This record gives sequence, structure tokens and C-alpha cells, in this order.
Amino acid sequence: RNSSAASDVYKRQPLRLKVLAAAFGIAISVVSYRRWLKPWQARWGATDEEISMTLPGDAFLAEPTAELTRAITIEAPREEVWPWIVQLGADRGGFYTYDWVENLLGFDVHSADDIVEQWQDLGIGDVVHMDRARTSGWYVVELRPREALVLKLADLAAGRPLERDEKLHWEFLWTFALLDAPGGSTRLLVRERVAFGSALIEFLFAPVGLGSFVMTRGMLLGIKSRTEARGSRSSYTSA
Repeated sequence: RNSSAASDVYKRQPLRLKVLAAAFGIAISVVSYRRWLKPWQARWGATDEEISMTLPGDAFLAEPTAELTRAITIEAPREEVWPWIVQLGADRGGFYTYDWVENLLGFDVHSADDIVEQWQDLGIGDVVHMDRARTSGWYVVELRPREALVLKLADLAAGRPLERDEKLHWEFLWTFALLDAPGGSTRLLVRERVAFGSALIEFLFAPVGLGSFVMTRGMLLGIKSRTEARGSRSSYTSA
């Protein structure tokens, strides 16, 4: 009987070692991301001044756990960049990034290559949907034409933005700000402010930051390429 028990313990050792190795690997990955990769991707393209400046909408999420500001220069004036921003949404112009990644998650996004007149009407309280089925998204909490669009993660069932002390225990603010730049160009800043209701949720969401960087970088480049390819054309198409 003692021999059988010892045999069972021996057989369980490889599984325990695998679990410990996996846990150790995850911990190392999270620590490495926070120490080396996050500081670089969290400010991709942004200057020290842009990172430190107050942007429209910052007050909608006080005392964030983390704030990321990324930026790009677009060789066009703000009035030519703004129409691409205002038609964001899975059921509208898309997000101008990697549609295939979003569609692997079931969002059914198809980014537009044109400015569509019907998608230019957006106001405070409207929802910018994350998926074409309109099951998730962000509320428009501030909108300044040709200057800023501020979105906050929505609790659509409750009809209001999510707060850090309820449900998922996190809140998220997404700001798109346009600044004049030399030579008639535009600086497009995308800022994320996030807060967590528990240390566990913050830890579990750490790897999401890398995905956020990849998709945000793709979006910035997508908006830049579409705006600059369009040039000075001002006509809209129909949906």
C-alpha cells in the first residue's frame, strides 16, 4: 500500500512541475513587459510635452492606474483628419487597424477607405460600438469638432459608462486629440486612461497592454495613410 502511494506521488510530480513552470513563465513575462516593453510602447510617437499635457476629457477618469499617450504626425490640416475620427465604430467606419484581428474576436469590423456623410453625425451620449452587433462599445462623453473625441467604456445595460468599483472592476477612457503642427500638418494623439478596482484585475490585464499598442499603432498609421492619400479632396461618399 505504501509502495502504491509513493508511486502515485511520483506520477503527479511532472504535472506539478509543469504547472509551476507555466506560472513562473507567466510571472516573468508580466514583469518583463512592465519593466522594458511597456515604457516604450506606452508613449510610442509622443513627445515629453505631449505626454505631460492635459487633454480634453482627462477629468472623466480621475486618478488613473495607468495612462498611455501615443501620437503620429499627419501631413494634412485638422479639418481633413477629423472626419476619419468622427466616423469611428464597428458599424460605421471601423477602426482603421487590423480588421482580421478584430474579426477573429467576432467583432465583424470592416474599416472604410472613404469618408461617409451618414457617419459624420455624432454627439455626446452616442455609442461608438466595438462590434457590429452593437453589444459593446464606448459612450461619447466629450466632443469638440476638429479638436477632440473622448470615449468611455460603456455598460450598455445600465445606460452609462463602467466604473472601477463595479462589474469588471475597471474603467477606461479613450481620447483622440488633434493639435496643429508646423507646415499645416496635424499631430494626432491617442490617450488611454485606465483604472482598476482590484490588484488582481490589474495583474490579469497587464498582457492586454501589448495588444492595445499593436492595434493603436495600426490605427494611427491607418488614419495617417487614409488622410494623406485623400489629399485635399473634400467630397463625401454614401454608405
